[in-house]
Amino acid sequence: MLSIVIPAYNEADRLPRTLRETSACLRSSDTAHEIIVVDDGSEDRTAAIVTTMAQSAQSLRLIRLAQNSGKGFAVRSGFLNASGSRILFMDADGATALEEIAHLDTVMTETGADIVIGSRAHLPGSSTNVEARWIRHVAGRLFHQFVRVYGVSGIVDTQCGFKLFNRPAALAIASRMRLQRYSFDVEMLFIGRELGYDIREVSVNWTHQPGSKVAVVADGLRMVADLVRVRQNAARGLYNAPRLGVHPADDSVPQSGVV
Repeated sequence: MLSIVIPAYNEADRLPRTLRETSACLRSSDTAHEIIVVDDGSEDRTAAIVTTMAQSAQSLRLIRLAQNSGKGFAVRSGFLNASGSRILFMDADGATALEEIAHLDTVMTETGADIVIGSRAHLPGSSTNVEARWIRHVAGRLFHQFVRVYGVSGIVDTQCGFKLFNRPAALAIASRMRLQRYSFDVEMLFIGRELGYDIREVSVNWTHQPGSKVAVVADGLRMVADLVRVRQNAARGLYNAPRLGVHPADDSVPQSGVV
């Protein structure tokens, strides 16, 4: 079974379309699945909308966090509560084309990779289409230079919100994560590399969606600082074992604070 984890913060406007289209895509391909929306302490009707939709969609689940704790915390909560043998997290805005779900799944099956990540970069042999604002493109290029030094080398786009994990990798990584906000993608891949998992990067079709909550400059600076934290955490051995109180098979979800 495939578990899809969607972190959501104040996504009442964009999330319904993403859920309808994702569910339709998976049903049309006859894929056994569950869709887990992790409401990260939203102040709008995100949770109410998911609850209503779940009444007619048995595969849809809601995890509601009591307070806004960050996208990384939400993804971790979803991973630790997922039931699938493969676990994908995707953004609530639906920026990545849904046919890419099958693409990543096929690559994982054919290569035996533990992790397959979507990339907005035009990798060799790809014919994908990426539509992004110029400022995000420039900021992304600058951030990648820092990632090469402080984070994960050899990966062109660490920040695309479309990543597929097999279950052992997903649980091992989620139980070691420490960053709560946007740089969690780099931390996940860093931990994956440290644990020896096979990571593949594939180009995907991606279109910028209005309503992004990322402040390019301010959040970009925070993300760079987080890269240093990842290195410091690794030097202190904090990724060597699961965090105290976080167990990969644990079905409970913390409602506030950090485990």
